Amino acid sequence: MTDTNEHDDDLQKEHGVLYIGMDLGTSRTSVTASNGVRETVFSIVGYPKDIVSRKLLKKDVLFGREALEKRLSLNIFKPLEHGVLKNSTDPNSEDAKQIVRAAKDLIAEAIRIAKPRKDELVYAVIGAPAQASMHNKEAIIEAARASVDSVMLCSEPFAVAYGLEMLENVLVIDIGAGTTDLCRMHGTMPEESDQITLDTAGDTVDQELSRLIKESCPNAQFSLQMIKDIKERHSFIGETAERIKVELPVDGKPTEFDVTDQIREACKVLIDPIVQGLNRLISSFDPEFQANLRNRVLLAGGGSMIKGLDTAIEQAMQRDLGGGKVIRCEEPIYGGANGALKIAHDMPAEYWETLK
Repeated sequence: MTDTNEHDDDLQKEHGVLYIGMDLGTSRTSVTASNGVRETVFSIVGYPKDIVSRKLLKKDVLFGREALEKRLSLNIFKPLEHGVLKNSTDPNSEDAKQIVRAAKDLIAEAIRIAKPRKDELVYAVIGAPAQASMHNKEAIIEAARASVDSVMLCSEPFAVAYGLEMLENVLVIDIGAGTTDLCRMHGTMPEESDQITLDTAGDTVDQELSRLIKESCPNAQFSLQMIKDIKERHSFIGETAERIKVELPVDGKPTEFDVTDQIREACKVLIDPIVQGLNRLISSFDPEFQANLRNRVLLAGGGSMIKGLDTAIEQAMQRDLGGGKVIRCEEPIYGGANGALKIAHDMPAEYWETLK
């Protein structure tokens, strides 16, 4: 039977509060909320270039796919780089101010699509790269304060593990666009020594694929966004049943190119840095429990959707670490946001009050 006082405390905690978990990513921002909303928006913000584009678009700011589609009429900003706000040598420069403005607007849009009621307080937990600097964390918190009543940050791979209740004997690999974060979970809050952030991530695959296609597809014209779309549709490692062919313009004429080998090779750039990171986290752990970590590696984040990546990491672990077992997160896009939401729910009400 539920204790009456505990029940009253729960009601007080839930009443009038919308809890939001947010994965604020370099490429995508995903939110899950206590009202059941689950949404994703590309982390792109666009402002009309001039009075003509303002008249055409009838908006002061556009986000996500809509901003991408209308980008010729917009000044486009991607406020996050490697999972944190882009740095500027001069924080008072116009460029730095625009980045902060775009970040605030992006977070406000993510909160808006979570559909909070006007009478609700908004308490948000936001995922950040495992080893984001204190300065970067503070910048994200300040950007969020304009849209929420209380906010806290957590490590992205920790959020993934927490959401799945995989709190011990697991190594999390969270592959985003800007960073790949590794975290070992052993039944406590992870410390700095339990986490690694790598710059080799989805954007690295895009850059490598762009380089390989330039080399092998003479005169083909493409943008980095076109490369990203090709990767997201076709990415794989290993063997494929059919050759991958795409159309790219050559002097304005659509021309077919076989990019199977280029996609496979570009995706492989993720493997060695990840396995080296796993080796660091395993070899520096209590030797009695190293086998437990090695045999329970959780692959999460958007990059985990690359076909064959789990098998390729296992093979590299067998080669370099003497074995290992990799499992995929069932919800790669929402894994971090789901975990952040669970953390938000589990935080005592008085803790949120201290963050206001």
